[in-house]
Amino acid sequence: MTSPVSAMAGASRNGVVAARHLARWLGLAATPTFAIMAVLTAMLDGPADMLCGSGHGAMLGGMVPMYLLMSAFHSAAWLRLIADRRGRWPYCEAACK
Repeated sequence: MTSPVSAMAGASRNGVVAARHLARWLGLAATPTFAIMAVLTAMLDGPADMLCGSGHGAMLGGMVPMYLLMSAFHSAAWLRLIADRRGRWPYCEAACK
């Protein structure tokens, strides 16, 4: 089975490396972007929040919890970067040696 990147006709090695590098940086950009969006939405709770169909009293309703959850789900790239900087994965002591 070939990956979609390697299956592209005429793709050079430099193009594939650049695409992977860009994808890594985009993954790193997602977490702080969603965190900033959560803070701004919480501070500027204005008429745009009225477009959301959920009730304002619901615990998981609204845009702020959604942005916080999206930030948490996209934090894997940061955890991977931290683990790479430390030189090992924290949960694979025996397998990584």
